[in-house]
Amino acid sequence: MSDDDRDTGADGIDEGKRLIRLGGDKGLSLAERITERFHRLTWRTPIHGMRLKGRHPLKLIAVPDDPLLGDPRRGHALLDGRLTFRGETRTIAGLNLAKPDFPRPFSDYFHSFLWLRDLSTVATRAQATPIAEDLMRRWLAQHADTVSEPAWRADLWGRRILFWTAHAPLILSSTDLVYRSLVLNTLARGARHIDRGADKLPPGAPRVAALCGVVAAGLLIPGSDGRRAGMEAALSKALSVSVFEDGGSVARSPVAQLDIIMLLTNLREVYAARRLPEPPAIAAVLARMVPALLGVCHGDRGLSSWQGGGPVSGETIAQVIEATGIRARPLRQARDWGYQRLAAGPAVLIMDAAPPPVARLVEGGCASTLAFEFSDGPNRLIVNCGGARAAVAQIPAALADGLRTTAAHSTLIVGDSNSTAIHADGTLGRGVAEVELTRQESETSSRIEASHDGYARRYGFLHRRQIVLSSDGREVRGEDMLLPASKKRKLAATAFAIRFHLGQGVAVSPTADGMAALLRLPGGVLWQFRCRGGTLAIEDSLWIDADGRPQSTHQLVVSGEAPAGGASVSWALKRAT
Repeated sequence: MSDDDRDTGADGIDEGKRLIRLGGDKGLSLAERITERFHRLTWRTPIHGMRLKGRHPLKLIAVPDDPLLGDPRRGHALLDGRLTFRGETRTIAGLNLAKPDFPRPFSDYFHSFLWLRDLSTVATRAQATPIAEDLMRRWLAQHADTVSEPAWRADLWGRRILFWTAHAPLILSSTDLVYRSLVLNTLARGARHIDRGADKLPPGAPRVAALCGVVAAGLLIPGSDGRRAGMEAALSKALSVSVFEDGGSVARSPVAQLDIIMLLTNLREVYAARRLPEPPAIAAVLARMVPALLGVCHGDRGLSSWQGGGPVSGETIAQVIEATGIRARPLRQARDWGYQRLAAGPAVLIMDAAPPPVARLVEGGCASTLAFEFSDGPNRLIVNCGGARAAVAQIPAALADGLRTTAAHSTLIVGDSNSTAIHADGTLGRGVAEVELTRQESETSSRIEASHDGYARRYGFLHRRQIVLSSDGREVRGEDMLLPASKKRKLAATAFAIRFHLGQGVAVSPTADGMAALLRLPGGVLWQFRCRGGTLAIEDSLWIDADGRPQSTHQLVVSGEAPAGGASVSWALKRAT
């Protein structure tokens, strides 16, 4: 990959920056949780039922295209009578919607009707229609009249509206007028349901999904044009609180970033089908989000693994970017989103240089501050284990939780504890509150120096990491330091470890002196790792691949003990061939 990162004026590199996690460890308050619970309870009341009543639509004004392709393997499984998602497989004939026991990812896949995209990708209309109608009739029989979670969750309704309308030929071709009327009336009732609750969802992909559905329904159901301005204003507001100014998602997750881009791309097709101009906010947000997404892609053009997401393939990323119609260079420095990108020659280094996501905005966040990933062309050399939210269903919950820890990322860990606490309910607690960052570019190298305070409260140390990438991309030099956070506090000697998780297929061999290792990439390219200031060991690790499956890998671990005055470990990666 070549993105001309040497041109330092392209996106305004800041020399220094302090990032602060305001209210980061605070989840929903008791009052907010009670309000949310009360709102869900109102779904069962006659009042809410009255709110869902309205004119029965007889048809859709237009049928938008789905600009994206689905998963062919999941599509072929549907043709064979099976629903499959992230390792969970159910036969269509054996689905029990009255007493579902689906894992949440599978449940969301089914209720969102994302499977319509997968089915239409591999099947003709004649092949797909009977399968789609069968699943639709069964869903309607169980959920059309019963407003309950998860089927009526606002974000799922938003996605469902986009898929129902884009794939209307598969679900509305029947000559059964009663069935067609039920589909259209349920769609209209779902739109009214989320129109009143979308603003109660947390900022990010869930709120954007719900409001994309509201806007799409308003444009495609007859008689709704009068509310268009209000619906578009609500979507614009949701985007303003869901996407940072630099184009990054507030969840700090590249997978969530991709999700929002796909949602907005689908919604643009609705405007195209109606031959109406889209709101300026959609184009403006996409123009910011695409460069930010590209900024966290490796040399294989696939996503790096951050905040629970897996390495989405380069083919998928390319397809989505093409559908947006936006041509952009990767963003090197996302000031609020927090990812720093260094690229030279075939080498790409991506670093998490910001506090973790705010607890109230995301569940499943990771304690990954100052971790990095590094690739040489199409090969990933240093990675994070990743995939906590993208793993297959067969991965034990304890392992999935472990993938969120600091130890599962390529960074320094103190006292075998996380830089930011991970709560049992999936949110992140206290830990990293501030990150100080300096970045410099020169003719010979690119340098990032950053520090965080995640261990200051418990152990009295700040972690400072410096990484330098040479201008030819053949050498990465780093230094990890533990510095006393306060001169007044008496510190005890504390154990630390710096972990470098190796990519899939990277073979590792220690050198005779025990202070270095040779790393052979698939294809034979050789890199050398050396360190000073700690003891080097090679341990087992794992990496969650693009299919959500764990792959056995290795990790380099540099361990030591920091005395009261702190510690420093220097290390280097150098291409030997």
